[in-house]
Amino acid sequence: MNDAQVLAYYADDPSRSYQIGQWLEVLEGLHAAHPVAIVVREPAVADLLARRTSLPILLAPSFAELTELYAALDAKVVLYCNNSPLNFQSLVDASMLHVHINHGESDKQSMASNNAKAYDRVFVAGEAAVKRHLDTLLEFDAGRLVRIGRPQLDLRPAPLLAPSPRRTVLYAPTWEGDADYNDYTSVDTIGPEVVRRILEVDDVRVVYKPHPKVVTSLAPAIRSGHLAILDLVEAAAAREPDAGHTTVLTGNILAVMPDCDAMVTDVSSVGLDWLYLCTDKPIIITDRHQDRERFRDEVPVGHCADVVDESDVADLAALLGSRLHHDEHHLDRLAMRHFYFDDLQVGDSTLRFHDAVAELVRLRDRLVRAKQDGAAITA
Repeated sequence: MNDAQVLAYYADDPSRSYQIGQWLEVLEGLHAAHPVAIVVREPAVADLLARRTSLPILLAPSFAELTELYAALDAKVVLYCNNSPLNFQSLVDASMLHVHINHGESDKQSMASNNAKAYDRVFVAGEAAVKRHLDTLLEFDAGRLVRIGRPQLDLRPAPLLAPSPRRTVLYAPTWEGDADYNDYTSVDTIGPEVVRRILEVDDVRVVYKPHPKVVTSLAPAIRSGHLAILDLVEAAAAREPDAGHTTVLTGNILAVMPDCDAMVTDVSSVGLDWLYLCTDKPIIITDRHQDRERFRDEVPVGHCADVVDESDVADLAALLGSRLHHDEHHLDRLAMRHFYFDDLQVGDSTLRFHDAVAELVRLRDRLVRAKQDGAAITA
């Protein structure tokens, strides 16, 4: 049987596998110090992940098989990259410590929910995430929160874009979410108009990189907006074959960002990844709800970015041209980067993640020994 000390648990279907996928390389790095295995509930996910990682994949489709698997292991810590309802079947096991690690850092409402109370620890990026939890949740123990940064941002994936002498503007919208309260996408509102206006900027290359679930969305308005954007980019590429206008539907968006000069995005982790990696480059964020006061209050990164909605998207070309020439928000982004990610530099998040997991592995063993000895122990 597998000798894993740390389990990464993913219970959903392949359409959400990007959530665990972004952790694979980080978990492979952890594996050397604390053996890691990935627990999944669907055979299709097991097959998909087996093609992407050398980490052991353990399949447990039913609850009975999951409990049998856990009983056969001597794992100490379980990591959760989302809040799937099936996480509760794993949380039943009381012999391990359970840790929520999420799959990004953003200002979406879903980032701070009562689900956090189910886990022994919640790994978060920095001060902004701590504040988000304390401002949103009632009777929440702040001691559960562990600030680790975002280890994925320590990675340097191979570039996906060819070099270009043109100024490259990335449009990277999010998906529509599972409910209206968590819908921040611009694809079905101003998405096509965003692309039209970017194309009006002098000497520009447009790159369209939507969220993976935009590509597979069955929502008619999202599908229509997405297809319209694809048509716009394709037509622009045909008109200007040397411009390099392109759509990137697969691959790691972190491999796209370094070769871009500005980005238009929605409220999502993409904007904050850009803030960390491309602090010296302008960012424009869409406001689906057309409420600037609410936006500034709920989306702190909006204080160091330009915000557009349906009322002023027609001015986007002029705004982008101005920001590419004179980036007046640069100093504000430096301060905001610290708010979201502390004062972390490349490599620091990975060290924090490894140290935090190691500490929980040791704590779990102390707690188990104390129970076996009938003694009380405090963390």
